[in-house]
Amino acid sequence: MSEYILFLTGFIILIKGADWLVKGASDLAGRFHVSPLVIGLTVVAFGTSLPELFVNLSASFQRSAQIAVGNILGSNIANIFLILGISALVYPLAVTRGTVWKEIPLCLLAALLLLIMGNDRRIDQAEVSLLSRIDGLILLCCFIVFLYYTVGIAGSIEGLKQYSTGQSHNLSGSLARIVGGLLGLSLGGKWIVGGAIHLAQSLKISETLIGLTVVAVGTSLPELATSVTAAYRKNVEIAVGNVIGSNIFNIFFILGISAIISPLPLPSRSNFDMTAALLGSLLLFVFMFTGRRHRLDRWEGIVFVVLYMIYIAVSI
Repeated sequence: MSEYILFLTGFIILIKGADWLVKGASDLAGRFHVSPLVIGLTVVAFGTSLPELFVNLSASFQRSAQIAVGNILGSNIANIFLILGISALVYPLAVTRGTVWKEIPLCLLAALLLLIMGNDRRIDQAEVSLLSRIDGLILLCCFIVFLYYTVGIAGSIEGLKQYSTGQSHNLSGSLARIVGGLLGLSLGGKWIVGGAIHLAQSLKISETLIGLTVVAVGTSLPELATSVTAAYRKNVEIAVGNVIGSNIFNIFFILGISAIISPLPLPSRSNFDMTAALLGSLLLFVFMFTGRRHRLDRWEGIVFVVLYMIYIAVSI
């Protein structure tokens, strides 16, 4: 019974944490005249990637490569298809020209780089494909470049107030909201995943189904809560920046750290998942030029959600 109570409580904490994080990030952006997109790409994206980070660190130390890699690939696929799809249904996601030509292609590049690194058997005719420690160092270097770029685009923009919602709080209040939001997201996500695993096991659902749905989607719940909340509050820059930034963080930082701790052998089916992640980023870029330019419309959100359901069905 306690598992189910934590499961339900986790949703309440998760949703409230997402609301605090979005409000705190918006206030912080307005106070320092920084674009909400930059906040979404850094503070929010890193904070909502904490569940993936904790799962991967634990899996790497225990040398469980399938969980480490599957968690990131599954989360990135869910981020694009499920989270952006649902967020677009809540409110169409219009993005800036810079997002279309810089952030989304960078997300696409990260997925492509991972696909290349994860195909040693096909490219080098090696016995096994794995993400080595050298690969991990390269991914971390890419992450540093990404941070440098993000800091470079931080600055004043015209009409910033149209992106911010609610009244501004003092600096300590904004930081308290962000910290409280991050803690709520992490704790809520952990309780939800734990409760869902217990529920799945009690219903005798296969471990494959648990891994594909509970672990990947469970660790993506903070991104889902944050992006949907941001879309509902019409703060679309944070909704999109959170997902794009999270995917970049997941590959460059989390997989980089994981590979350095312990090289990650990749099973043959990882090609399917890496290709799905790559196609998701590519389709997101294409959708920026269909319908209304530089906007993810509701019908495109429906396409994303349907494609995610197809991916889950094929994986199972």
